[in-house]
Amino acid sequence: MRTIKSFVKRAGRMGSGQERAMAELGPQFLVPYQPSALNFEATFEGAAGAGAPSDVQRPVVLEIGFGMGEATAQIALTLPGTNFLCCEVHEPGVGALLKRIGENNIPNIRICNHDAVEVIDHMLPLACLDGVHIFFPDPWHKTKHNKRRLIQSPLIAKLAARLKPGGYLHAATDWEPYAQQILEVLSAEPKLKNRALPTHPELAGYSPKPHYRPLTKFENRGIKLGHGVWDVVFERI
Repeated sequence: MRTIKSFVKRAGRMGSGQERAMAELGPQFLVPYQPSALNFEATFEGAAGAGAPSDVQRPVVLEIGFGMGEATAQIALTLPGTNFLCCEVHEPGVGALLKRIGENNIPNIRICNHDAVEVIDHMLPLACLDGVHIFFPDPWHKTKHNKRRLIQSPLIAKLAARLKPGGYLHAATDWEPYAQQILEVLSAEPKLKNRALPTHPELAGYSPKPHYRPLTKFENRGIKLGHGVWDVVFERI
């Protein structure tokens, strides 16, 4: 049976700076897809920076779909003690994030230019992640396209199984119907509990924006136009 993809791989031309970043930084920061479990220690070698102890196990966060990487780079700088494995299928976005890594000297990001579902299925063992970020996934506005939305029960079950106890899944969207669906899907997953309910019951299940997620230019523009943004944060039981 043909798998319904949550993305369309659009053709896009990389700029010269992105191409140069791919050539110069790709060998260090790109993680090739492989049909076997990833060795985090080897993958993130050097991610702690020069002089840091090598025997300290650092938390690992999976990010699915980072676009052009603006928020990803800022989060990695905000949380230097965390390693980020970031999946994106669009090569111009991969090149853009590599360029940001080089310009800002960000050691704690690794990028997999591959379908995140296959990465989860074949490269990530159970209970290996400390967190998952899914920020502004394509909302697929038309009703007939809703089936293409990334956040569906089967994917959330896979992610919940790969979170360590206490690990978190954080999704954000600026499309309210999708926010409602995300909240429903995560609430139905028995391995997860809503972090917002005990502390912010007045938000009806949504969470305040965590400090590490920056406001992007796109989001700031939307807020000025009166658009909302909904953060949903659940925790592995």
